[in-house]
Amino acid sequence: MGFDEGLKRLNLKKPLVVFDLETTGTQVGVDRIVEIAMIKVQTDGTLIRKPEESGPENRILVNPEMPIPIEASLVHGVYDKDVEGKYTFGQIAPGLAKFLEGCDLGGYNSNRFDVPMLAEEFLRVGVNFGLEGRNLIDVQNIFHKMEQRTLKAAYKFYCDKNLDGAHEAMPDTSATLEILVEQLDKYKDVTFEDSHGGIVGPVPQEMEKLHDFCQRSKNADLAGRLVYNDDGEIVFNFGKHRGTPVKELLENDPGYYGWMMNGDFPRYTLRVLKQIKEGTFGK
Repeated sequence: MGFDEGLKRLNLKKPLVVFDLETTGTQVGVDRIVEIAMIKVQTDGTLIRKPEESGPENRILVNPEMPIPIEASLVHGVYDKDVEGKYTFGQIAPGLAKFLEGCDLGGYNSNRFDVPMLAEEFLRVGVNFGLEGRNLIDVQNIFHKMEQRTLKAAYKFYCDKNLDGAHEAMPDTSATLEILVEQLDKYKDVTFEDSHGGIVGPVPQEMEKLHDFCQRSKNADLAGRLVYNDDGEIVFNFGKHRGTPVKELLENDPGYYGWMMNGDFPRYTLRVLKQIKEGTFGK
C-alpha cells in the first residue's frame, strides 16, 4: 500500500499533527525545547510541514534560555551556538498554538514525553493550550504493544527503510508518520493474547478509538502522577500516598497540597491538582 493511499486509513475528522521535540533533557518542568518539527495531516490527506523542508539549514531551532547540556547535544546535534539569536518558545508560542488549534496530536513516545513537554512550555509562557477534546496518538505505544522495538528498528520493520538522520526532528517526524500509516494497515485485522491473558488488537482505524488504544494507563494528568483507579477515582501514582484518592488526601492533609504546589512538579500536574481541589476538574 502506498503512503498517500495509507493516509486515507487515518479516517480524520479533524487535522492530525505529528510532531517531535528535541530538548535540553528529559525532565518535564525543568528542561526546555531546542528544536521542533511538525507535520499536519489535513482531513483531505494533504500535508503541511513545519519547517517546509528538512535539512541542516531548514530547522526550527528554539533558544531554551538555558545552557544545553553536552550530553543532550551529542544525541540531537543542537549546541548552544546553534540557538544563539533564535526565537524563544515564548516568542513562537502564539503562532504555534494557532497552528495546533483544533488538531489531534501524534508522535513517537509522545504521550509520555513530547505532549507533556509541549503543554508545559505553553503553560510556562502563559499561552492557553488545552488538550481537552484532542486525540493523542502515540506510535510507540502501538509499536510496543504489537512488536516492542525502537524507532530505528520500527522504520526498518514497517517501511523497510534505514532511518538516516535519526535524532534530528524532521527525519524522526517523517519516519513516525510513515510508520503510523503502515501500522494501521498491518494490524487492522491482527489480535494476540498478551502475558496477562488479555486480547490485544486489532489496531483501531478511528482516531477516538486509536487514542484509547495508545494509552498505557488512564492518566488524569500528562505525566502519570495522577491516575484513575478501577473505581474511576483519581489517585496519586507516586510516593508514599500511591493509590490514595486525591480528594481524600487533600481533605485529610491540606499541607500536602501546599507541598506539591511549591514542589518541582510539572505545571500540568499542578493545574489538574488545583482543579481537583477546587472541584472544577473535568467541567
